[in-house]
Amino acid sequence: MIPFKQHPNFHIITGGPGVGKTTLLTELQNRGYPVVPEVARQLIKEQQQANGEALPWKNKELYKQLMFERSVESYVQTEKHRNNRKPVFFDRSFLDTLCYAQLIGSAISEEMQSYAEHWRYHTKVFILPPWQEIYQTDHQRKQDWDEVLLTHTKMKETYNHYGYQTIEVPKTEAKTRADFVLKYTGA
Repeated sequence: MIPFKQHPNFHIITGGPGVGKTTLLTELQNRGYPVVPEVARQLIKEQQQANGEALPWKNKELYKQLMFERSVESYVQTEKHRNNRKPVFFDRSFLDTLCYAQLIGSAISEEMQSYAEHWRYHTKVFILPPWQEIYQTDHQRKQDWDEVLLTHTKMKETYNHYGYQTIEVPKTEAKTRADFVLKYTGA
């Protein structure tokens, strides 16, 4: 059994691919807030460099498992901030892996389910909506626009299912987005 943990200063910023999460998180980091980087994109880069199999267009199951494990590890590594009153911002969370599992029609293991139920972030999750004007594909981001839209819908469903309230961040410049997020966190 996974022990219950709750970190109300752990804030998730999520959304589909190419919606401006990194730009927003960079703005928050520039203002002095701790930011935990996304594990999925780093995993893809590593797998590409090593000619590995754990890629969403090669071995989706292996990619899902490694992404989940690294997301849990990032939560554990960040616990050193738990007594800090300053918000800590995560670029996605292990719940995004559960969303990914649904998108690819993969099973959610009991272990994944248990972490989602017992290791808690702040109950308000910031979700960035699809924004076609800024969306671009690249070597790690290969989803078409329909996949971006579906991912957004599934993410909201996933977070809501696990008792989180999703707050949609407006489509605007990074500074205004950061002000919006900080207002909700009380920072």
